[in-house]
Amino acid sequence: MKMLSKTVFASLLVAASASVSAQGVHTRHQLSAALANELVGETVALCASRGHKVWAVVVNLDGVRIAVLRGDGAPIHSQDNAYYKAYTAASLTLGRNENSTKEMADRMAKAAPTTVPQTPLPNVTFAQGAIVIRNADKQIIGSIGVSGAPGGNLDEDCARESLVKIQGRIK
Repeated sequence: MKMLSKTVFASLLVAASASVSAQGVHTRHQLSAALANELVGETVALCASRGHKVWAVVVNLDGVRIAVLRGDGAPIHSQDNAYYKAYTAASLTLGRNENSTKEMADRMAKAAPTTVPQTPLPNVTFAQGAIVIRNADKQIIGSIGVSGAPGGNLDEDCARESLVKIQGRIK
């Protein structure tokens, strides 16, 4: 009987440790490279058809670039700006479930000024021109940032319309 109790106890320990180990695994979705490249291609092409020379950047939730495309003649500084927009949307929209850098900027504009010293965060901008990418479960899985058009609203329009084209294939 004592031996049986020890065996049962040992089995429970093994099962419990397997359960704890499984809890330590985190799976996070992101766009495939193929779909991310299609998205930046659609975005740059759409903006070009409207006379805008832009960069488009897709990032995952870690802010890692998955796809980057420079439209013909797009200004070099717009590469960094498109990334900053995408990085900001991917990293700072999660807490409030916002959909774009514009939503964030609008919310911040309504907030009372603060006397608390602000530390600038690297790679963060609140300029319009980035939207989040959501999976079929409506969870944010990344973002796309666009820069180079003569207004962030035009950058955002190209991104939003291009995302609609591929949204059905994001599972």
